[in-house]
Amino acid sequence: MTRLIAVILTKDEEAHIAACIESARWADAVIVFDSFSADRTLEIAQECGAQIVQHPFENYSAQREAALRLFEAQTEWLFFIDADERSSPEQAAEMRAAIAQTEHDGFWLPRHNYIFGRLTRGAGWYPDYQLRLLRARRARYDLTRDVHEIVLLDGTAGYLSVPLVHYNYRDARQFHHKQRRYTAFAAQELFKQGVRAKPHNYILQPLRHFRWRFLTLGGYRDGLHGLRLSLLMAYYEWRKYVLLGRLWREAAQVR
Repeated sequence: MTRLIAVILTKDEEAHIAACIESARWADAVIVFDSFSADRTLEIAQECGAQIVQHPFENYSAQREAALRLFEAQTEWLFFIDADERSSPEQAAEMRAAIAQTEHDGFWLPRHNYIFGRLTRGAGWYPDYQLRLLRARRARYDLTRDVHEIVLLDGTAGYLSVPLVHYNYRDARQFHHKQRRYTAFAAQELFKQGVRAKPHNYILQPLRHFRWRFLTLGGYRDGLHGLRLSLLMAYYEWRKYVLLGRLWREAAQVR
């Protein structure tokens, strides 16, 4: 059987790590790739029998790339699973069958996203495909991106049907904390690309984003929950351009 390693990226994930490790125990090895957690993440991971490797965090793309390069000599296939995600026996069977019979060098996995405790099917959160099962030596990450990583695959990718379960945002506080961080990263990406915020971006981009989330991506199917999420994501689209404008003003002051 082809060797497959499950890698869990962690930073202070004591609330999730035990359940995540247990869900991925079907892999030939489970490795916690940790960014020097200050809570009980490593203690719990050791108790659960996972292997532990620590690596300083630069950004998400660099962290996943570091894991790929470190483990490519140990395994043909690498499965990235986040601490707030859960695999399943059904997913294990599908993955095993796929890598035993495929010419693909990677597979996209759908996700079931639970937001504020509710399974969310619209507004872009399903099927939410993630390229997480990779033939290690045939994959690399685009290191120009700090967040929302892109896999550069030397080959083709297939699609699997059994979803990961993702406990995405526990409550509004966690949602806003993560979105502020993601929005800051996104503004930095646009700034590095030389994109400037134009006056109409502050109005039209949030409106377009709301329409895209609520109508095109079916947020309306989740009722008031989908409306709330679509409005929140439109707000953070506006905030992205506010931050982008600030970056350009700060750059002009330095000059």
